Amino acid sequence: MEKIEQFWVLVADVWESGLFGIDIGRYIIAILIFSLFILLRRLFRKIVIFRLKALTEKTETKVDDHVFQALEEPIQFIPIVLGIFLATEYLQLSGDFEAIAERFNRSLIVFVIFWGVIRCVRPMSFLLRKLEKVFTSEMMDWLLKAIRGAFIFIGAATILEIWGIKVGPIIAGLGLFGVAVALGAQDLFKNLISGILIIAEQRFMKGDWILVNGVVEGTVENIGFRSTLVRRFDKAPVFVPNANLSDQSVINFSAMTHRRIYWKIGVEYRTTVEQLRSIRDAIEHYILNTPEFVKPPEVPTFVRIDTFNESSIDIMVYCFTKTTKWGEWLEIKETLAYRIKEIVEGAGTGFAFPSQSVYVETLPADTPEIYIPPSE
Repeated sequence: MEKIEQFWVLVADVWESGLFGIDIGRYIIAILIFSLFILLRRLFRKIVIFRLKALTEKTETKVDDHVFQALEEPIQFIPIVLGIFLATEYLQLSGDFEAIAERFNRSLIVFVIFWGVIRCVRPMSFLLRKLEKVFTSEMMDWLLKAIRGAFIFIGAATILEIWGIKVGPIIAGLGLFGVAVALGAQDLFKNLISGILIIAEQRFMKGDWILVNGVVEGTVENIGFRSTLVRRFDKAPVFVPNANLSDQSVINFSAMTHRRIYWKIGVEYRTTVEQLRSIRDAIEHYILNTPEFVKPPEVPTFVRIDTFNESSIDIMVYCFTKTTKWGEWLEIKETLAYRIKEIVEGAGTGFAFPSQSVYVETLPADTPEIYIPPSE
């Protein structure tokens, strides 16, 4: 019995001395407190989150819905922060461990606050949308990214200050480091400045169809700090450095006011002057009286007998459509082609063929075909 009593005394001593002078029982209870709050997180979500969501859905505006959706995850993290705080308080830490626990709890609170603020930047951006009258939507996107970056920096600096790390000397050191990095990252800064110039000059915006000779042709999807994402018409993405788009000529097809049709139509040399006048007048009448085409003097429109080619008399057709959409433009262009063919054939003439074909087809009917011996 005496040995058993000594064993229980030893067990009690181990239990009470525990770790860092705190008995094991307190650790177990602290873990249970933290586990309880993890379990209560679901209950907290059902009671608080769902009720707040129901309240936001009753309002007419959609802003609070987006704000609540952004804050949903930070709010769900609150029970965990509270559980850690109560668990560390129950342990009754002292000395350095108490200071570490306090700093840790403060850091978690700062983290949750700035997490929520950063997530609210995007839904609250409607407050800055009035500035789109002055700035472009791309500049607004950059401004929102800068605001998010500023809040991330402030939050990180606050946490570092809590742990006694001074931010000022770090920034000064980064300044010296930045000078060294800048020497080896000139292209990065060049692309950044080029991106700012592209947005400021409004060369193109998201959704525009652009062409950079020898580089890319496609639709702009995103203008980033370093590069611009252009989606080619085969749906392949191309990331073009902003410097390439700033230093070279960029054709912005989406900025076209109208879209041009420019043709040379060759008719046969047997076409008479009256037939040429009839063809020219009919094509011009069709263009000027079709609502899909833009009328002079807004744009130049020409239908003229242009040149005497080697095997044809060429008629120039120069006009513009109201639409700039490629599919609609192709449809109007196709209809014009049908109409021109009807006009030429209705005038009693035809389109010119290459010289060799013309000479053979205009031979007298009783002239024998030219014999071409087969190759051996």
